[in-house]
Amino acid sequence: MDKKLIIVSAPSGTGKSTIIQWLMSEHPELRLSFSISCTSREPRGQERNGVEYYFLSADEFRRRIDSGDFLEYVEVYPGRFYGTLKSQVEQQSAEGQTVVFDVDVLGGLRIKEHYGDRALSIFIQPPSVEELRRRLTARGTDAPDVIEQRIARAEMEMSYAAQFDCCVVNDRLEQAEAETYRLISEFLGTGR
Repeated sequence: MDKKLIIVSAPSGTGKSTIIQWLMSEHPELRLSFSISCTSREPRGQERNGVEYYFLSADEFRRRIDSGDFLEYVEVYPGRFYGTLKSQVEQQSAEGQTVVFDVDVLGGLRIKEHYGDRALSIFIQPPSVEELRRRLTARGTDAPDVIEQRIARAEMEMSYAAQFDCCVVNDRLEQAEAETYRLISEFLGTGR
């Protein structure tokens, strides 16, 4: 039987990566394993090929796009790609892992379209645009104009929330974590 897959998407700053990390560390019974994406950027710091990412040249990335090897991909800047290989997901799945995707909203929808009922798609939503702006500002990592770009993108992404199987509002982190856990464990049939 094909392993089920979990897709978690959200606007930047909504807490999806925090929720996924919590699920992976606190709930090993879910057997969640990150989808290892590809990128055409150079490795940073201690990043290793095949661990954090698969590092491809921009030309190799384009060739694999043309071959239809990706479930989803995005070109963030000219020549700077990120994407998810179908073969990588199937390999992880064949090894008995429940692959979890931490992807942007449009990528999440493409993956869901490909896998259908085999995948659960969860949209993590901020309680409001104002709260999202406050969180992004509190991070202290982006200039005000970048924050406004992220807010504009978040508003566009939030318009897709209804296309996901479930929506979890991250108003209080502990509640959002518990709700996401409940949804995933019911989908996987591992509920207590």
